[in-house]
Amino acid sequence: MKVFQLIPVWILALGLSVQNPIYSLAQGKSQRPNIIFILTDDHRADAMGFAGNKIIQTPEMDKLAKEGIYFKNAFVTTPICAASRASILTGLYERTHLYTFQQGNLKQGYADMSYPALLKKAGYYTGFYGKFGVEYPHFNTLFDEGENYDRNTKYKDRRGYFYKTLGQDTVHLTRYTSQKAMDFISKAPTDKPFCLSLSFSAPHAHDPALDQYFWQPELDTMYQHVTIPPPIMSSDADFMAQPEYVRKGENRTRWLWRFDTPEKYQKSVKGYYRMISGVDLEIGKIRKLLVAKGIDKNTIIILMGDNGYFLGERQFADKWLMYDQSLRVPMIIYDPRNLKPRVIKDEVLNIDIAPTIFGFAGVKAPNAWQGINLANYTQSQAPAKSRLEFLCEHLWKVDIIASSEGYRTKKWKYFRYRDDLKHEELYDLLRDPMEKNNLANQEKYQSVLVEMRKKMGQKIARLEASRL
Repeated sequence: MKVFQLIPVWILALGLSVQNPIYSLAQGKSQRPNIIFILTDDHRADAMGFAGNKIIQTPEMDKLAKEGIYFKNAFVTTPICAASRASILTGLYERTHLYTFQQGNLKQGYADMSYPALLKKAGYYTGFYGKFGVEYPHFNTLFDEGENYDRNTKYKDRRGYFYKTLGQDTVHLTRYTSQKAMDFISKAPTDKPFCLSLSFSAPHAHDPALDQYFWQPELDTMYQHVTIPPPIMSSDADFMAQPEYVRKGENRTRWLWRFDTPEKYQKSVKGYYRMISGVDLEIGKIRKLLVAKGIDKNTIIILMGDNGYFLGERQFADKWLMYDQSLRVPMIIYDPRNLKPRVIKDEVLNIDIAPTIFGFAGVKAPNAWQGINLANYTQSQAPAKSRLEFLCEHLWKVDIIASSEGYRTKKWKYFRYRDDLKHEELYDLLRDPMEKNNLANQEKYQSVLVEMRKKMGQKIARLEASRL
């Protein structure tokens, strides 16, 4: 017997139909892989050994990168956790989904088209543990099982990170997330594949605390006898080149918390590195369990950071701005079924995560998604090679962080602050990858400036027109 019902408008926007629903499975159970998506918090692109960092110890991440696909040019489209995580969930730019801090809940239409909601309908057993980072009252409906938690800000000390209990022990959130992952893997149904999303709060600083970074006790001595090199472009001149409202903003405030003296800089960067090494330690435990369960050869692992991070560059801390330290993140895809390791220079984005997960799952992605399926990089292809440019933006308007928007091509980056359109910045990324020499006010580059401004406006118009 056929059951007929009215089709909501948002389903039509996704490119779905009753005849060809998105949750039609393209592959049988034996062919569909398990997928683990690991998201780290405030993890900048070069904070990993494989990325060329000679100090940080990340052997598990390095192994995934060495044996899988490592993306050298991975970016977020919005360098702040809330909007970036919404983009990861929905495969959409912030300019389309409009979710960020203080904007209310993620709208239902976008939640309905999120990768966990649709993958669950597609027959995957889904789980989530860690920092969801998006306000949505029906979190539990998106996953078969899960728990949403983050640092506990009522504690202004280490207890902000050490408050979850396993048995009688209070443990670090990184350890807790790992254990919840292993419990999920151990108990997952065997008659369907699983997709497990893990969102570590590390290496995010615990902002209310005098000591900003907290890590597992077994890492106390790591980096103890190492001297961290000073940050590049951290002179007074680099700082004074910024507009006054940026110099007085939250990037500077948090620099004063963490990096304003050599002693604080050494302590903070080592703490930041220890927290990343802590995540790396737990990834190793999870991978050993996959081997013990006999499912390691059919479990894809994807790793990404939710935004970049300033470690003292320009005398700043944290993220939010349109410079590459804030936008660039690590990204790895490890597919044990197709071990064809490569380092990829193509630009890939956070909005690519959802379609990539669907690509591996063999599920048709919504037409409305704006990212690219990267799964075929494991088949020696280059699906993102055609991406020549992308929008970067931070739409949240708050007094302590200047809202900004920009456009990045392989050669040029242009950006401006949305409440001060007269201040524009333009960089030749091929000649000036550190974005030191602002060309916006030089006569010879005015045609480039006009063209980049035009391209950004056109992109914004297309994204705004695609809202549900």
